[in-house]
Amino acid sequence: MKNSEFIEVESNVRLHIRDWGKGKTIVFIPGWPLSHEMFEYQFTHLVKQGYRCVGISLRGFGKSSGPWGDYNYDVFADDIIKVLETLDLNEVTLAGHSMGGAVSLHYMTHHKGARVARLALFGAAAPCFTKRSGFPYGLETAAVDAFIEVCLTDRPSLVESFGKIFFHHENTVTPKMAEWFYDMGMEASPHATLACLTALRDTDLREELRNVSVPTAIFHSRHDQICPFHLGEAMAAGIEGATLIPFEKSGHGLFLEERDKFNTELAKFVG
Repeated sequence: MKNSEFIEVESNVRLHIRDWGKGKTIVFIPGWPLSHEMFEYQFTHLVKQGYRCVGISLRGFGKSSGPWGDYNYDVFADDIIKVLETLDLNEVTLAGHSMGGAVSLHYMTHHKGARVARLALFGAAAPCFTKRSGFPYGLETAAVDAFIEVCLTDRPSLVESFGKIFFHHENTVTPKMAEWFYDMGMEASPHATLACLTALRDTDLREELRNVSVPTAIFHSRHDQICPFHLGEAMAAGIEGATLIPFEKSGHGLFLEERDKFNTELAKFVG
């Protein structure tokens, strides 16, 4: 099983894994509604630099199983620890983008940071994705409610609209690259896509920031239209000793739009 591209985390639920390279291990958790394929240009670069890169497509996304059932941060954190245990990974850098960043942050509380030596959060949808009492940042709840309505009636339009605000400008990436991201989003389970919108809208991780006791790097773009820069600042303020690394020329897709800076800063952080 350790050499398989799929790891069974519960009966009939298998997660699609990419495990390349040798060296210090970075475990990548993708954002909604994408798969670990989104990190292609981290894997192709960082493996050559002497790192082991492990990508986990969360249940319901990419080629992972998409069973009926719950899709929330507890379920995802439980799946992650099962992968780490199966591959016997220790002292990893847990690295999550967008919702995957929020899930990674929650993992540090839910599993007390087991097997994790460092935390890297990229445009993370944390500590809250939506505005609420005492937290005037993020998207309006009504905006996410609108996403949910579109998901129920025209999911392709939702994924296409999301793609248009994913990057700094629509023309920052080539049409084929944008098409690839659209296809990746449409590969997701409709049920998981919908359930995760609810989790994004409702989850509040503010109290969990204080539970992070490992070195933490926060990569966040000033032009992120999905997870505004204020979210990065809030995480940096709430996690003791965290380092905020601003990105100036990208949107939510900083790992692709500023690939060289992103890869260099990540390698520097992992050491």
